[in-house]
Amino acid sequence: MGRMEESLKEFLYCVALNPEWNSVKTEAQKLICEMLFPAFENVQASFSARSPTPYNRLKPVFFNNFNYFSVEDVPLPGGSKDSVFRLTKASFAKSDEFPMNKSNDCPEVCGLSDEKVTKTLGNVLSCLPGVGLKRKHPSTSEDVLKAELPAKANYESKWEESASRSQMRAIPMDLVDASDFECSLCMRLFYEPVTTPCGHTFCLKCLERCLDHNPHCPLCKENLSQYLASRACKKTLLTEELINRYLPEELTERRKLYDEEMKELSNLNKDVPIFVCTMAFPTIPCPLHVFEPRYRLMIRRSMETGTKQFGMCIADQLKGFADYGCMLQVRDVKFFPDGRSVVDTIGVSRFKVLSHGQRDGYNTANIEYLEDKKVEGQEYEELLLLHNAVYDQAKAWFTSLKDNLKAQILNHFGPMPSKEFDTQISPSGPAWCWWMLAVLPLENKAQLTILAMTSLKDRLHAIRRVLLFVTRKRPR
Repeated sequence: MGRMEESLKEFLYCVALNPEWNSVKTEAQKLICEMLFPAFENVQASFSARSPTPYNRLKPVFFNNFNYFSVEDVPLPGGSKDSVFRLTKASFAKSDEFPMNKSNDCPEVCGLSDEKVTKTLGNVLSCLPGVGLKRKHPSTSEDVLKAELPAKANYESKWEESASRSQMRAIPMDLVDASDFECSLCMRLFYEPVTTPCGHTFCLKCLERCLDHNPHCPLCKENLSQYLASRACKKTLLTEELINRYLPEELTERRKLYDEEMKELSNLNKDVPIFVCTMAFPTIPCPLHVFEPRYRLMIRRSMETGTKQFGMCIADQLKGFADYGCMLQVRDVKFFPDGRSVVDTIGVSRFKVLSHGQRDGYNTANIEYLEDKKVEGQEYEELLLLHNAVYDQAKAWFTSLKDNLKAQILNHFGPMPSKEFDTQISPSGPAWCWWMLAVLPLENKAQLTILAMTSLKDRLHAIRRVLLFVTRKRPR
């Protein structure tokens, strides 16, 4: 491309970073030969150089018995350890004292003027940042430094002009193929692309789903446990910017598809995710240990959609899960390095399952929410009397428990909720009823039966019968 000075600049940076890189040194020396003697091509020479050390000069012999320049290690302004290479003219003689070896087909270089050599070296020097004119140099290079100022200003203007043209340079649209930006997991255009430490790019959601099952890269199988533990899934901005610029229509279609999926997943009446595990009740905490890949995906989706809710049901041998359950609200999630998590949830509302289904391995259901039937007049007064009597009975039973048992209950479920003056203010009834139902030693089927009741009166009668039973059976 003819951009020799820029190439030389990059080669010198490489040598500054790795002084032992001999192949790069050789390429840099070849470039300097071509820049010093542009009229000749295929200049062959033997090169020899020592490993550079700080503040030591290197005098590589480009041609037999002839030194054209020396390389000096010059510190950058940032610190004494950082350095770049600087070229200075060491010797350039026109004398028969240094005859050229006829065996190497090198041209007669002595005919070049000092002015041309100085100008070329000045251009090379000007492309190296950190080379200041305030540093004192040997007298042999003073002339070069004086000639460096105008050359450097001229080169900087040309460099800025070239950089601005490069930024304005556009890639022809016919060279951009959408298939080059397809995720190898979903075979669709990248959406929120992330790159693994091993250098492979995927959609964020696709990579997370793979890591749910196996902490290895889906392509090269490199271990990504540390990547998974740090949760450092940050978008690859360059890939995203390229897609925005060159594939706007495809990206719009991809974003539309993603929004439709999120809208479908955020529906809390149709295809609601169901966690099949244990009994849950409104207003009662329900901590969960999530380790199965399907439930990792389910919890993550509930967080991504913003609903932070999912259903909890107990298992059923025939249908897969029971016909009644409780919606849980995620309050906090704590992740472990191996992908497991502890999810802090609390019961929100009860529901009835209308139909069972599945999505991506976990269960789903179409549901309708349950509310207690409200009563008025004489029925409400009778309900209020029953409510107060059962509450006092429940409190007396809990007070009579042994201290160690009470401590375990308080640690897991918290203190017993206080009595509410309006028993019908909540669609699910008084909170203390659900706390007592979770604490009482009942089987899941019995708890499920009480959970499904929409009459507060029936629920209070059921709790009273259980309290009478456990009180009589308790050993004295």
